[in-house]
Amino acid sequence: MKELVRTNDPVLVSAVVALLDAAGIEHLVLDQNMSVLEGSIGILPRRILVAEPRAREARRLLGDAGLGKELRPDGP
Repeated sequence: MKELVRTNDPVLVSAVVALLDAAGIEHLVLDQNMSVLEGSIGILPRRILVAEPRAREARRLLGDAGLGKELRPDGP
């Protein structure tokens, strides 16, 4: 799995998930339920991951949608 985005912005999470869903790219949103531990103040970031074979396609999709600055560095 490759991490695409890490953010505590719920609107950004929704936008990224909607784009990935529309493109048929399976993904995971991790740490989504951490608000129970943090007291619902939204400081812990959510991570969006995709399978490595589709990571390049997902990064291109988000870049084309104007969300390129939100992408995590494409490391190993």
